[in-house]
Amino acid sequence: MKMRALIVDDEYPARKELRYLLEPFDFIKVVGEATNSIEALELIEQVDYAVLFIDIDMPGLSGIELAEQLKEIPRSPAIIFVTAHENFALAAFAANAVDYLLKPINPKRLEEAVNKVRKMVESKVESTPVPVTPQEFKPGLASDMIPVEHRGKTVLLHDTDIIYAYTDNDYVYVKTHNERYLTRFTLKEMESRLNPNIFFRSHRCYLVNIRKTKELIPFFNGTYTLIVDDHEKSEVPVSRTQSKKLRDLLGI
Repeated sequence: MKMRALIVDDEYPARKELRYLLEPFDFIKVVGEATNSIEALELIEQVDYAVLFIDIDMPGLSGIELAEQLKEIPRSPAIIFVTAHENFALAAFAANAVDYLLKPINPKRLEEAVNKVRKMVESKVESTPVPVTPQEFKPGLASDMIPVEHRGKTVLLHDTDIIYAYTDNDYVYVKTHNERYLTRFTLKEMESRLNPNIFFRSHRCYLVNIRKTKELIPFFNGTYTLIVDDHEKSEVPVSRTQSKKLRDLLGI
């Protein structure tokens, strides 16, 4: 399982460089960026991150202050500071940092830091007790329910309420008739949970409820656009590779 990571830095070039340096690590997936600590706290409320890469000198709350606040939350993510300042190391480790990297980032030091986090996560998984229940658990029992995040709470959506799901900037959103929700599932995970006779992967970034489709509009190069039955009458693309599958599914 990949570890979800969040990069917190007010400088775009620094975020871009760190993303690039993290690409070789197949056990890490960067699923968000924040330009300050307030944005980071909002994202952390909605996504279960395994590791945060935090700059220290940022507008508003500093990286150290952010880390101190994260001590108070349950299952807080591991923290790796990435900074140009040498003199905050003691404060960083006092805030439970796993490692402290100086800019420009040394790839070898980055490898050491992420491997520390990987070992921590694996040891937590191994030490987690398996609950004993009187009845055998049956996988897929609630596969027609998708947990989503809404205003700091987890909401269970029934599959009949889902019109489509899509990815945007490494996040996956679920659209109902009037609302948009963030979910912790990947689009591939949602596809495996939901009924394949109803939900169709129209595009690498879209999963659509065929029963909520109102119009099928031919587009150029053998592609289509679906008009779905939400409040906005949203348009969902169908890629060229999926167009034939859609026609077969609809019998046209």
